[in-house]
Amino acid sequence: MSHTNNGFSVHSSAITDRGLNERRPLNEDSFLADNERRVFAVADGVGGAEAGEVASQTAVEVLDEAFRHQVDGADIEDLMELAIQRANASIHQMAQDHAKFSMMATTIVALHLQGQTATIGHVGDSRLYRLTPDGQLLRETEDHSVVEEEVRAGRMTPEQAANHPSKNVISRALGAEDDVEVDMKTIEVEDGTEFLLCTDGITRHIPDYEIRQLLIVNDDLGEVCTELKRRCFERGAEDNLTAVLVRVGNPIPADQRSEELERTISPETEAIHVPVAAAPADAEATATPAVNANPETPQFVPPSRIAFPGTPTTETAAIPSQPLNIDAPSRSGGASMLGRALIFLIVLGAIAGAFIAGRRYDGPIPFVSQTKATTETVPAVEPTPSPTDQALMKFETSRRELDRNPADWLAKQLPGGLAEQNIQNPLDSINPQFLYLYGRASLLTGNYEAAARAFEAAIARAKTDPTSENQTVVKEATLALAATTLKSEKERNQALTHFDEMLPKPATSSSP
Repeated sequence: MSHTNNGFSVHSSAITDRGLNERRPLNEDSFLADNERRVFAVADGVGGAEAGEVASQTAVEVLDEAFRHQVDGADIEDLMELAIQRANASIHQMAQDHAKFSMMATTIVALHLQGQTATIGHVGDSRLYRLTPDGQLLRETEDHSVVEEEVRAGRMTPEQAANHPSKNVISRALGAEDDVEVDMKTIEVEDGTEFLLCTDGITRHIPDYEIRQLLIVNDDLGEVCTELKRRCFERGAEDNLTAVLVRVGNPIPADQRSEELERTISPETEAIHVPVAAAPADAEATATPAVNANPETPQFVPPSRIAFPGTPTTETAAIPSQPLNIDAPSRSGGASMLGRALIFLIVLGAIAGAFIAGRRYDGPIPFVSQTKATTETVPAVEPTPSPTDQALMKFETSRRELDRNPADWLAKQLPGGLAEQNIQNPLDSINPQFLYLYGRASLLTGNYEAAARAFEAAIARAKTDPTSENQTVVKEATLALAATTLKSEKERNQALTHFDEMLPKPATSSSP
């Protein structure tokens, strides 16, 4: 697919497959590739076939909806981050409301192109790579996984990470908790730049240096996608696999960058060989055991795909809670005494760090029973919220009260709000929050036309006074306006279908 907009062309190709693992009968991956709006994403669902599929599809649909109805001049980074946050809230709520979705979550990595600016949003261990025109492959995302964070902190080597039983436990995912931190990045891109968005079903089988080679020597994006799938299948295809390739502008001829093919020697580009015996006993079996026949072929630990933090499962309970930098070499004699002294100091430091972290962290502690009673209760000292925080809290309280009974809000709160502002028509209000609440109540009661006008007025009023509270209104009203448009179109289509069904059918003549 290709599309030209804002003075440059965008080409893309995508591939997705459930892989060869018979224990994964459905594809839990989802992707978005919209060249016209220049927004792309991949999501890798977690939590079982049906649940994982729902989670990843929800993430992609919320992102698609946000950009499909974006307002001209909107801040793209804010819009993307808010959409991902909203997707997290939706998935988490579904997980709370339905038992069969209780463990579901998803990763997401998203890309938006506007002119020569690329905006990237990321949660989880799906990745985004950028191939520069001169042939450099840059990983623009950092995996949110337990062992990758240990590697980045210098407490574990890549080889230890590849063998560790927690290798496939992701430390951040959409839906795992009621709030999530989204990694956002904005970069400048040049003509000829290529992007690869992919799930770990690709990267667990194809190391970075092979990805770089494939992108450099192939001008056809579709052929690269096909080759990525072929190599994954050749090596077992243990997990669902999805890749979206995007090119900005014209391709760089392969012969022009062929001299750049020398491997960069670094932990990120070296293949990590994992002995078969090092795989955990309960690991999922690959569907193609023949991959082990060649000792030169890298071996990979099969996936467990556990979202962490979240509700502990039998799988997460089996994960060792000891420090992850294992396999430290032992020493003897004086060195042993020195080592023990060093360990003692490290333990003291760890205890102090845990105490400080515990004071800062107010969420559930992973792998520790939440039913155990504490022996001492320390009364918390609540800080006095700032005026801005107080205003936002009041706004959030008003919205929750409205959501409980929007019709009652319109019947009781609307007249009072009009009288207080000395106006007759709600749309004449100069209060952005009031306009947003009126639009929300109208939306929830089915008055889509009034809702759309109210949200548009709220956005316009809020932009004239860009305070923190009004910036929040702009973001909320922008997404609400998109939802209103979708609901209005859906209802109109249903009405037209119903009208067609009510029309008398033309009589058909029958031959004698």
